Amino acid sequence: MSISQKNHYDLVVVGTGAAGTSAALEAAQSGASVLLLEKGHHTGGSSNYTEGLFAVDSYLQKEQGIKASGTDVLKEEVIYSKYKADARIWRNYVDDSPKTVKWLSDQGVQYEGVQAMGEGAATWHIYKGMGFAVLHDALLPQAKKLGVELLTLTTATALHTTDTGAIKGVTIRNEGTGETHEVSTSAVVLATGGYLNNPDMMKDLTPYDTSRLIPVSSGKGTGDGLRLGWNIGARKYGTGMAMLFGGYLKDPDQPSFKLMESQMNTAAGQQPLLWVNEHGERFVDESVIYNFSYAGNALYTQNQVYSILDQGVIDRMSREGNFMGLGVYVKRGEKMAKLQDEINAAVTANKPFIFKADTLNELAEKMDLPVDTLTHTITTYNRYCENGQDQTFGKDPEYLVKVAKGPFYGFKLNIGAFCTMGGLQVTPNNEVLDNHGNPIGGLYAAGNDAAGLTGDTYGPNMPGTCVGYAFYSGRNSGRHAANYAKSLAAIQTQNN
Repeated sequence: MSISQKNHYDLVVVGTGAAGTSAALEAAQSGASVLLLEKGHHTGGSSNYTEGLFAVDSYLQKEQGIKASGTDVLKEEVIYSKYKADARIWRNYVDDSPKTVKWLSDQGVQYEGVQAMGEGAATWHIYKGMGFAVLHDALLPQAKKLGVELLTLTTATALHTTDTGAIKGVTIRNEGTGETHEVSTSAVVLATGGYLNNPDMMKDLTPYDTSRLIPVSSGKGTGDGLRLGWNIGARKYGTGMAMLFGGYLKDPDQPSFKLMESQMNTAAGQQPLLWVNEHGERFVDESVIYNFSYAGNALYTQNQVYSILDQGVIDRMSREGNFMGLGVYVKRGEKMAKLQDEINAAVTANKPFIFKADTLNELAEKMDLPVDTLTHTITTYNRYCENGQDQTFGKDPEYLVKVAKGPFYGFKLNIGAFCTMGGLQVTPNNEVLDNHGNPIGGLYAAGNDAAGLTGDTYGPNMPGTCVGYAFYSGRNSGRHAANYAKSLAAIQTQNN
């Protein structure tokens, strides 16, 4: 008995996140027969938790009077990547971005509006219901209407090629029964979400100590698509980057993503207040948190980082609002009405990430930090706050808030990470290249599996670019894969 309904498809898409689902739907809209594979029980992957996508010159920005230059964005992002990003890909992505916003709307996606994140530009198009609603209420239903066959608990275990190296088939496996089956296909789109959740690949391909990273994702990004491509001669390219997002608490009693909506987590890890290292010393201008990738890099320079909050700033954030939020989970400026209760609960539960003391000396002892060093650091910092000038790192006086009112709280910070990006080098058409720089016939990569959008860090100065690229590159892959399959079919018809 066959796992799939048919033995041949114009296109097989591996992965059901924003990239894979968009590829399947776009290809079906172009007239292709499509098999869409999901290795888990549930579709969507980490895209379910996304908040909004990047675009320039969209109809929503025009309605809000927001102006941005696509060329300026392109130049900024390529420079940001230290010219490791492919400017051709960025050009096409930027130019197509308003069309992707409209395409999603045409499928039934609803938007809340456009906003910025941190100090970035207002390019972030927030959709209602998070990515889950985009995928499950709009894109997947539309794909099924057009005949896309969706198989869950089904993995692609191998790609098969012709004598000339072009795609000709895929081996798929039912994860429930272990049964395997080979389907014939003209094209494949790899959209499996990168490799953040594969410790071995993270160790081999990135400089990060994974014990310090807190992956906040679906857990499915295990490099499946990359290995499929590499096994048939695709070039290994653009690895080494993880999308960091600053300080994050590690609660061993619950999944990491549960803390995304926690006001305590945001107060502890996402504010431009006071950070110290394992020696009790400041080490950076803490307002780096307004660029969360830079903040992740800064935190990583130290072996351990703690944030220090006093009762005064906790009361201030509860009464007046935070300095910096965490996406749409905890919005910037939001009054932290739950903060004190969440802190109290964590202290009562003796969570390993939080320390409370009535004096700074006692706090240092509880955190196992040098008492003299920590008290000297805070005394010096408080003097900067009184004078309105950070003489060490030059932090904006707006964020110089004294640590003076007990009780005092210390929070042990790890480094949050959303995803990796890269692994397969692609053309502007999202065709996967081999080791000689030539496209592998019929093989495409989209989203986090495709290199070309970033350098060694992600650019949150233009928020929404990661998932925006997933939607765009998925559509781009699906459209070109469908056309490729049509051209092969036409040639075969002529030959017959």
